[in-house]
Amino acid sequence: MKKKAIVLLADGFEDVEAVTPVDYLRRAGIEVTTAAIQQDRTVTSRWGGIKLIADTSLTELLNSAEQTDWDAVICPGGMPGASNLASSREVSAFLKNMSANGKLICAICASPVIVLSPLGLIKGKKFTCYPGMEEKAPEGTWVDSRVVADGNLITSRAAGTTGEFAVAIIEKLLDKETAKKIAETVLLF
Repeated sequence: MKKKAIVLLADGFEDVEAVTPVDYLRRAGIEVTTAAIQQDRTVTSRWGGIKLIADTSLTELLNSAEQTDWDAVICPGGMPGASNLASSREVSAFLKNMSANGKLICAICASPVIVLSPLGLIKGKKFTCYPGMEEKAPEGTWVDSRVVADGNLITSRAAGTTGEFAVAIIEKLLDKETAKKIAETVLLF
């Protein structure tokens, strides 16, 4: 059965942290859906002001008869993107449900602290995040690494670690061999 991931998009998302996982996971054969947290599917990135049209909105997705049993959810960072994700009740409920069902929760940059920490999703787990933000999440164990995987949680530091983040997600969802192949294909290492 094909693995499925959803990337949550909010205005102010970090360009690279949203697009790279979509690209790498699709290259690996994982079905990826982008979902805007607002009804308007057009979301604007933080730095480039790039406008992306998401595949769907989270509301449409949650209200559809064709809800998918997702294997992973990805929260890009960037500010105010991470804050916008954190302020959405739908996002919070979706993430809690995914975690309760043992699904893979992936967050990068500010999102481990801004989005996941208030929901208790890093409590007792090893994590990483944008440098300096770890002080705002004492319930987890911060690790000074580019990518950290702990159970159903994968976290990463920032835009410069996004390729490694995406490869770690592929390894967890599929296997080490496929992850290595994607990393080699894009000349990541």
